[in-house]
Amino acid sequence: MKIRCLVVDDERLALEVMEGYIERIPFLRLEKLCSTPMQALDFLSRNTVDVIFLDIEMPGLSGLHFLQTLKNPPAVILTTAYPQFAVDAFELNAADYLLKPIPFQRFLTAVQKVQSKQLDQPSSIAALAQAIKPSEGHIFIKSATKTVRIDLTEILFIEGKKDHVLIQTKARSVSTQVSLSGLLEKLPAAQFLRVHRSFIIAIAKIDTIERNRIMIEKTEIPVGDFYRDALAKCIGLHS
Repeated sequence: MKIRCLVVDDERLALEVMEGYIERIPFLRLEKLCSTPMQALDFLSRNTVDVIFLDIEMPGLSGLHFLQTLKNPPAVILTTAYPQFAVDAFELNAADYLLKPIPFQRFLTAVQKVQSKQLDQPSSIAALAQAIKPSEGHIFIKSATKTVRIDLTEILFIEGKKDHVLIQTKARSVSTQVSLSGLLEKLPAAQFLRVHRSFIIAIAKIDTIERNRIMIEKTEIPVGDFYRDALAKCIGLHS
């Protein structure tokens, strides 16, 4: 059974991001994108949804005031660029509270909470990852005269050398002439992140982070100054 979703946000880019995230998860179904709370109220007067992704700061009627007008609201996941609304969110029994810009992994956690409550199943990001579109489960890479299939879950990190790129897994290293930028385009942004001009990492394989160094297995990977903010946002730290 699919979870029916309504998105309410006055920013076009935010609506597009949420639409893209919802489309990537098989058990979610987008019912409507609304740019104002009044559009959402009109839609809800004629339709039923299971979860509302609701922006807080909107002109005319804020998301919090909108939520208070609903007599029997469905699950609500609040979205905002302002952390000071967290207390209000939980006082209104919001299912979750997402800070913009919202990483896909954090979005997964929020929708999994909703799914767990509705289906009475234990929360599991790993199980959700397996449900994501099969096309995101592997890539094919040209290595010398062979075309090699690599499962995304096997990848630890990818390192750019002077004349080639190495894809490192637990079991093997695969050399390819494809550039780091070219490989990054093939990889799902929710699972991989560029942290240095010479390194892409598998986010789920991070063991520790200390200052400007990431440890994956026994390999120390540098974090470039240009990439620090992206890493902080990805793992939920905000400087």
